[in-house]
Amino acid sequence: MAGPLIRRLTTVAVAAFLIGTFVLVDTSAQKRKKRRRTSSAPRITNPEIYQPVDNSNTNSSVESTSPTESANANSNSNTAPAEDPESMKRTIRELSNQVDRLTGKLGQMEESQRSLVDLERLSRAEQRSAQLRTELRDVQQKKADLEAHLEDVEFAVRPENIERATAGYGTTRPEEAREQRRKSLENERDRTRRQIDQLAGSETRLQQAIATSDLEVERLQKKLETADRVGIENQKIKTQAEESQPLPSPTPTPNP
Repeated sequence: MAGPLIRRLTTVAVAAFLIGTFVLVDTSAQKRKKRRRTSSAPRITNPEIYQPVDNSNTNSSVESTSPTESANANSNSNTAPAEDPESMKRTIRELSNQVDRLTGKLGQMEESQRSLVDLERLSRAEQRSAQLRTELRDVQQKKADLEAHLEDVEFAVRPENIERATAGYGTTRPEEAREQRRKSLENERDRTRRQIDQLAGSETRLQQAIATSDLEVERLQKKLETADRVGIENQKIKTQAEESQPLPSPTPTPNP
């Protein structure tokens, strides 16, 4: 009897302990939820009321400072120095002289550029004349050789010379040999004459080209000589003008 009673009492005590523990845990959880709800609730704050600034002080400060500022502005405008007309004239004269010098330099540069172009053209014209003369000498040499050969052919085409040349052939038909020799020499003569005529035409064209090139060379040489003379005269005039120009008068320094 005592054993079952002790077990029941033990069971009741354990059950009471568990129930008490569950109740304590539940109450602590409810307290935490309440704290979170109270902390997360928004707080309402009243905004500050704007108060306008008194304009009387600002107006008085503006009124107090405006007369002084106007007085300073008037004093500055009155104390501004007037420009000297002599200095203005001198400045204008200096600027005009600078413009004249720049214009002169540009003119000299353009003239130098034109002179360089003319020199290049003159050099090419001289080289062309020299080349044409070389070709003319070659043509004349070939023409002279062909003319000498033509004289030999014309001498050989004579009947007595043909007969003398074919006498040593030892043929039974000397007439055919002489005729064949004559035709060959005549063909050679005609061909040589045509070559001489072609060379004569080339010689005429070369002589005309040389004459044109020589005229161009002469024209360019005269142009360059004229440009050199004009440049020297302009330089002399410029030097004389600079020497005759009066020196600028010193400007007086104001006394302190």
